[in-house]
Parts: sequence; C-alpha cells; structure tokens
Amino acid sequence: MPLYFQILASGSKGNSILICSAATRVLLDAGLSGKELARRMDMGDVPARRLDALVISHEHQDHVRGMGVMSRRFDLPVYLSQGTLEKLPPQVGHIAHPQVFHPGVAFTIGDLQIRPFAISHDAAEPSGFIIQHGETRLGICTDLGIATHLVKTRLQKCHGLILEANHDTDMLLKGPYPLHLKQRIRSRHGHLSNEDTCELLRSVYHEALKVVVFAHLSEVNNHPHLVSQGFHQLCRVCEWDGLRCEIGNQHQVTPAVELK
Repeated sequence: MPLYFQILASGSKGNSILICSAATRVLLDAGLSGKELARRMDMGDVPARRLDALVISHEHQDHVRGMGVMSRRFDLPVYLSQGTLEKLPPQVGHIAHPQVFHPGVAFTIGDLQIRPFAISHDAAEPSGFIIQHGETRLGICTDLGIATHLVKTRLQKCHGLILEANHDTDMLLKGPYPLHLKQRIRSRHGHLSNEDTCELLRSVYHEALKVVVFAHLSEVNNHPHLVSQGFHQLCRVCEWDGLRCEIGNQHQVTPAVELK
C-alpha cells in the first residue's frame, strides 16, 4: 500500500506535515493553532478526528503551538524526545499521552516505522525522521544548521524527501534582520540555505528518489522562484530526469504526494 504525505503548513510562522498509510495517520509537528490545524485537515481527505498520533521534532513555537490542544481534543499520544518534553513552552499545557522516543531508536505507530535521528539546531534535542512503510521511505529534515554525515547517511535510499530550504544567502545578508539573528540563522545550529539544501540533495540523490519538497522557506529571506530555479539548475547539471519538486507554503496546504 502507498504512503501519503501532505504539507499543512511550512515556514517561520508554523509547520505541520500529515503522513498517512491506508491504516495509520500521523501529524508531524503542530505549529499552527489547534483550531487552524483541524480546519486545514478537515478540508482534506483525513479529518483531524481520524489522527492516530502526533510526532514532534523539537520544542520551538512554530512546531508545537497547537500540540497541546490537538492532543487533548482528540486524545492523541504525542511522541517526542526527552529533551523536547522538558523544554516545551508553558503555553502548550497538558499533553494527553506523552511518549518519549530516543534519537537513533526506531518506534512504530500502527504500520509506520519511525526512526528519529539527531540534527544540528538550536533546540534541546531536535530530530529529523525516516518514515518507513513496507519498503517505502520518506526522509524529513526541516530545521538544521548543517547537514552532518549522520544526516546524509540517514537520508540515503529515500523515495521522498522533505528538506529545509530556509534562506537565500544574499537576501539574508542584505535583508532587514539584525546582525545577531543573521549570524544565528547562518550558524551550525541555525537553518540551511538554498545552496546548502541543493548540496545535500546532490549527496543523497539516487534513481529511486521520486519527489523532493522544499520546506521552511523564510518569507523575508527567500522566495519560491529562487528555490525552484536552484533545483532545476541542479537537475540540469546532474542530468536528473523525472524528479518531482514541490515547495511548502505557509498559508496554503500543498497537494498530497503519494509514494509507492
């Protein structure tokens, strides 16, 4: 059976990804309000009441804003690392059923195997993920300052990828952010640039990779056409044929992607 995923929101104001098999429905991050997340889900084929679990990558507000509300309203287990659990903002409130995972140790939700792995970001214990259903693999890495050897190793042999493309370096350097914020974004614990992401994609590409979704674009320091331009240039240089590209949106749900 296929694996489906859909970006409900992606950007500095909130992030959330719906991942489904025929039997299991998981929300990865809940960075919008609970009301808005439920609204966006209820517009599609998988209403919020059918969710089986939440999985959280790290404790920043744009990834956990609606987590508490969603877990309480729909009585959902929440899978997160110990470091993330300990550093959750107080606004999250009570979590219905916290389930602690350990980076590097796979766990299962229904018929999905989820393998978290450590990434470099300015959070307590942030994680990227490999979601596997049968032989189908989806890699997710959306908040990291550097693509380490571990990241590149974990993202090998995926059929779909969701990768951060946060900023265009020139736009960031010439933009309105104060110097300390620019330094934080460009640091090893910040966010990947478009160039960084293309280099990561080059290092993990293989012929069975069917789709890459670029996520967490800055509305101030990036633009979708720059991301698309860089991707298509990389495809021409590397002579890749048939690799699909999507770009996550902050304000609209992106089309669902099916992996087989």
